Formats: sequence, C-alpha cells, structure tokens
Amino acid sequence: MTPDEIAVLFRAGESDRVERKRLAKPDLKDIRRAICAFANDLSGSGLPGLVIVGQNDDGSCANIGIDDEFLRLLASSRGEVQPFPSIDVRRVVVDNCEIAVVVVQPSSSPPLRYDGRVWVRVGPTTQLASPADELRLLERRRMANVPFDGQPVDSATTGDLDLGLFSSQYLPSVVASDVLAANGRSQGQQLAALHLTTPDGVPTAAGLLVIGKDPMAHLPGAYIQFIRFEGERLTAPILDEKRLSGPLAEMLSALDDLIRLNIRVAVDVTSGPRETRRPDYPVVALQQLLRNAVMHRSYQGTNAPVKFHWFSDRVEILSPGGPYGMVTQANFGDPGLADYRNPHLAEAMKALGFVQRFGIGIALARQSLDENGNPPLLFETTPNHVLAVLEAVR
Repeated sequence: MTPDEIAVLFRAGESDRVERKRLAKPDLKDIRRAICAFANDLSGSGLPGLVIVGQNDDGSCANIGIDDEFLRLLASSRGEVQPFPSIDVRRVVVDNCEIAVVVVQPSSSPPLRYDGRVWVRVGPTTQLASPADELRLLERRRMANVPFDGQPVDSATTGDLDLGLFSSQYLPSVVASDVLAANGRSQGQQLAALHLTTPDGVPTAAGLLVIGKDPMAHLPGAYIQFIRFEGERLTAPILDEKRLSGPLAEMLSALDDLIRLNIRVAVDVTSGPRETRRPDYPVVALQQLLRNAVMHRSYQGTNAPVKFHWFSDRVEILSPGGPYGMVTQANFGDPGLADYRNPHLAEAMKALGFVQRFGIGIALARQSLDENGNPPLLFETTPNHVLAVLEAVR
C-alpha cells in the first residue's frame, strides 16, 4: 500500500477497510481482533485493511509518540493471530499527523483466529463470525496459494485421522470454550476451519501431522531420528537409537522424556560450601532447537527426518530444508527474525503448549546455554538444511 493510498484512508471514516485507534497499549486486543478480521476479508474484496494507531474517532490527530518499541509492539500482534497473517507495520506522517499503521493483507487460507475465535469485519465494526460466516470463508479458501502444510494429501482420507484425539485434545486447546459451547458446527466444518482438512474433507499435511494415526504413511519423513554415540564420530559405537513418530503432541512429549533421560548432571564439590549440579546441556536449549526443527523443517519433496545425534562432546540437530522466506543464510539466528514455512503446524504447536511465544526459540536456547556455561551455539545453514551444534559443558 502506497503512502498516498494510506493518506486517502486516513482522511476517510472507519469502514470495512479502516479501523482507528487512539492508543495501542490499552487496545492490543482490539487491534489483534481487527487484524484477524481484515485478514479474513469476509467481503471478499481482496483489498488490504488498515489499522491506524494515533488517530481519534473523529479523524483528528491523537498526537502520540511513535518510536521503534511502539512499532515492535504492534508487529508482535502477528504471532497472536493464527495462522499467521501477512502484515506490514510502519510509521507514517499524514497531514502533519504522525501515526502507526498496520497494513493487513487478505489471507489465502481463512479462517484465521485470535484468542480462539474467528473475527470478521462487518461494515465499520469487528465482530465474531457466525457459523455461516465461517462457511463462507472456508468456501473461499484458495488452495493454489496455501502453504504445503495446508494443502491436501490426496492419498489420505478422514479415516487416517484420529477423530477422538481431535475432539478430546486438539479442538478444546485451539477453540475458545464459549465458541465450542455454542456448537452449530459439524465435525467436518471444524476440521476444515482448523486447516486439518480441506473444505472438501481431504486431510491436509498439517492434519496428518497433528492428529494422524500414522503420519509417516503419507509423509515418510515425519519423524525424529535419535542416535546416541559412544564417541565423537558417526562411526563410533551406538549406545541407543530411537525413532519418534506419531501425532504431534505424542511425538513431542516423547521427545521431552528422551531429552531428560539422556542429560547427565555433573556434581561439583570444590567451588563452595555446597555442592553444585550442572547438566551437560540445559533442557530448555534442546527443547527449543528440536521444536524449531519440527516446526520449520520442510515436509515437501523429502523423506528425510529431523536428525537428533548425541555425541560424547556435542549434540547435532539437523533439520531438512534451509532458511525460509525473510530468513536467509545471511541473517539466520538474528534476534526476533522469524518466518513460517508451516504456519498451520506452528499454530498447532502453540495451541498444544509447545510454543509460548513465536520468534524467541533460538534466543532462549542461547540464553540457557550461556547460563549453564556451555560454549556458544553454532549453526550451519545451506539451501537444503539447517544444522544446530551444541557443545557440552567443558
């Protein structure tokens, strides 16, 4: 959206494309609802929506300060709407009024949710979507532009999905309780609305990964290969070997157990009156890097698993698929920088509690390694893989 287009909308009143907010901090929930609604584009206009922060309801300037921290706060809203909307946050001056604007592009994969609810724009207001609204959004989903994890896997049927797991575990974790209580949606509509099937009922890659009975039957690389070596080389004797697979929550829970089982704790009785215990690796670092690997890896065009190799002096985590989108080999690992090859899988991991905040996994891993006394985290990136190397405490 050009500055001139923004100026035209700034001078107009609130509409199905414009939401005005005087201040951001007290209104983050309202701003996120508006972002969700504009991304859902119920009217089907195909035009971006605009959240203007720093303008009063009567169109006058609110004269608030717009600094970089303020813009970062607005940009953080992207991670709260699922699956991730495409937004642009910038500082603009129109008619001598400094404002922050959030430009929201219509999503090719509606419906999107905020706070477990689908929000839509009806005229100049943001409202909860009705079941009929959700059906309209489902019917308009454009498969050609949907990421791989939202595309149909034609070899699968709903019989390949664990519908009991969906109803008992996943659905309550991602949809607000009041929406569930209102009901009115068939199970098929619920599966499609959560991007686990297409509107026609064909399981998506995300559906098979999250609630599939046997994800590997259709996505052969959908597992984690764990090997513990008694030495520093791939040719060293193998102490243990496992293949972790199954629906997402089951696989990640088993992974957490495996991490804790293999960590060794050294006891130091020489540095003070009390003994100190220090693991060879902090649990948080391994969890964050392995979950990142599962979330960001490529599941398309490869049968390779995530490789979790534990040597006597280091741990290596190899993820199929190189950096994605705005993340490149040059800027990989920069603080706060993230993009999502598998946005529906990321949504599921957050809903199930395996992600608390998006975009901070590497930072948390680095922090925990530093606090534990490990050497700095190392990365090797190529167009085809990302390799994380954690060295043991020395």
